Amino acid sequence: MTTVAVLGTGLMGSAMARHMAGQGLDVRAWNRSPDKLRPLASWDVTTADSVEEAVREADAVITTVPTGNVVGALATRFLPAMPAEAVWLQMSTVGGTWTERLLRQAAEAGRRMLDSPVSGSSEPAAHGTLTLIVSGDKDALHHARPVLEVLGSHIVHVGTGAEASRVKLIVNSWMTASVVAMADTLLACEQLCVDPSLVLQVLDDSPLRMPYAMQKAEEIRAHAYPPGFPLELALKDLRLLADERDRQPPLPGVLRETLQRAVEAGHGREDIAAVAELMKQNTS
Repeated sequence: MTTVAVLGTGLMGSAMARHMAGQGLDVRAWNRSPDKLRPLASWDVTTADSVEEAVREADAVITTVPTGNVVGALATRFLPAMPAEAVWLQMSTVGGTWTERLLRQAAEAGRRMLDSPVSGSSEPAAHGTLTLIVSGDKDALHHARPVLEVLGSHIVHVGTGAEASRVKLIVNSWMTASVVAMADTLLACEQLCVDPSLVLQVLDDSPLRMPYAMQKAEEIRAHAYPPGFPLELALKDLRLLADERDRQPPLPGVLRETLQRAVEAGHGREDIAAVAELMKQNTS
């Protein structure tokens, strides 16, 4: 049986842990807030009191925590404790610069790491339909593939270093722009007294169809924003991307400013689609 340690059980980490356990993997989880571990017990996930205990017999170690600082601090503890043949799957979205540091940290400890952020929210994570963006050594990828194939329906190998983290930031920026565009589209419908279902039908029946944007349209129209991808995390990713770009075009700046205002208005822990509430308030 493949043993996987999941370090960090927020929305994504807990969804992945539940799915892997349901598929027969031996899953061990750790979280800084022990309260978040309790619901996993009913899914046959073994909870650990420390990161060292969680990784001790792991074939793969998954990190899903918010920032590079947190990942680096955890790695100082778990890298010496994980088996030499195990592979660290670094799935936290921390950007290319931090990923390069973490790759060096793993190499210095004599351990293998794959930069492997995911594209998809907690719902695809719960069903094993994520897209896994992976960069790193092909032998390490071969070793980790049984775990990756449980988690995702697509594995895209994009390089040997920190390329995956940079691809992830670019993809998330595009995704954020699409949600803001959909929010503005629905707002325009309201302002021009156009039935939004007609506009959505045109989009849905044409080459412009985008399932993700259509899903967000439903949430916006229902004013219901369960946090598949929290708005505050989308803002964090936009900032990480800005830190790595030499020249700043205008659109990313507008997106960051819009999301920042939405966070300040109290929508940070809601899904990114909640940006629609702020846009509507600003025009009323």
